[in-house]
Amino acid sequence: MILLSRKADYALLILSYLYNKQVGGNARAIAEQFGLSPSFVANILKELCQKGFVVSHRGVKGGYTLARPASSITLAELLEMVEDGFRLTSCNTASHPTTDVCSLTATCTVKGPIGEVHRRLMEVLRAVTLAELFDPVSPAAPTRLPVLPMLAATGCCSTQTQAVETTPA
Repeated sequence: MILLSRKADYALLILSYLYNKQVGGNARAIAEQFGLSPSFVANILKELCQKGFVVSHRGVKGGYTLARPASSITLAELLEMVEDGFRLTSCNTASHPTTDVCSLTATCTVKGPIGEVHRRLMEVLRAVTLAELFDPVSPAAPTRLPVLPMLAATGCCSTQTQAVETTPA
């Protein structure tokens, strides 16, 4: 089971690249860095730009940079934008919590508990900033969270799993 789509995975890679390149980058350079399709990278950059995560700069030395500090962007915010409403199941969506999209809604015994798991997961994702994800030992990443196993199972993070200190609340 994969919780992050390829699009979300690539969006994280693109934002990580821009985070580490303070001067920014262009779709071609990002695509080459990760061996991705330049057109797919360009489409994701366009969407990230439209949603306010990156800004584009025109001209010969143009490209993209982060629109705001990575410490102000949460993983939940990014996933909700890229996935058009991140959720565990089709029956627990924040935008339409009463919409029944499952034929078992009337008899389902796990809808409530799964809804609670989703709520807790979103709480965790809202607590993780992109700065923490891209540079977990940086002083700019104030909260130390263990790398989530579900993130480590995705394509971009599977080779970069690191143990991160946990600080008491």
